[in-house]
Amino acid sequence: MSIVNCQLNEMKSDSIVIIPTYNEKENIENIIRTVFTLDKVFHILIVDDGSPDGTALIVKNLQKEFPDRLFLIERSGKLGLGTAYICGFTWGLEHQYDFIFEMDADFSHNPQDLPRLYEACTTGGADVAIGSRYCNGVNVVNWPLGRVLMSYFASVYVRLVTGMKVQDTTAGFKCYRRIVLETIDLNRIRFKGYAFQIEMKFTAYKFSFKLVEVPIIFINRVLGTSKMNTSIFGEALFGVLYLKWKSLFRSYRRSGC
Repeated sequence: MSIVNCQLNEMKSDSIVIIPTYNEKENIENIIRTVFTLDKVFHILIVDDGSPDGTALIVKNLQKEFPDRLFLIERSGKLGLGTAYICGFTWGLEHQYDFIFEMDADFSHNPQDLPRLYEACTTGGADVAIGSRYCNGVNVVNWPLGRVLMSYFASVYVRLVTGMKVQDTTAGFKCYRRIVLETIDLNRIRFKGYAFQIEMKFTAYKFSFKLVEVPIIFINRVLGTSKMNTSIFGEALFGVLYLKWKSLFRSYRRSGC
């Protein structure tokens, strides 16, 4: 096999990492380069919501260096985290990836943990691998105590309402097998903020997919501005009641089962 063909094969991947962005110019190049240094080959799809700080331009310049591994979708405005991921999921399925990841751009999710999530799905039997802050104590660094308590007890509340055995119900660092996203009707996903993370887990759980938590250490962003606000948590807290109520009237039978 020629050197060129070897290089092309090395660029192929069964995995795409979706990273939504809005004003992440301080982080985006470093996070992309870090993922591309991993031994396991991952592709990256950036879904940028019209960042006025030039995030998309940085990605476009990097595409010249990584034309077969780095992809970009530009959207016209700030349309919400959930819709960004749905857009990315649809793209990943259309492009035949077998494992589709969610990850933040700000290094709160350590790219070094991507292979661990991948292994949980490939060898650990998971259909959804969740990078969990709470399955092995509380592993959060540089968050104010109030925010840690709010996040932790929100997960307790979600478990009580939904019956899910997931410790970190709002986690946003995940790997999905493609069959999960093909089974879930993405057009029926309602929420745009952190309730989106709960809704995706809950829907996968109701379809009897196996959710496995992989312990991670979550480090609060150093650069850039957090997108978190109290209304996002409010959506999650009240939205879970809506999800539970709606689930009583929906069939979660997989086709062929």
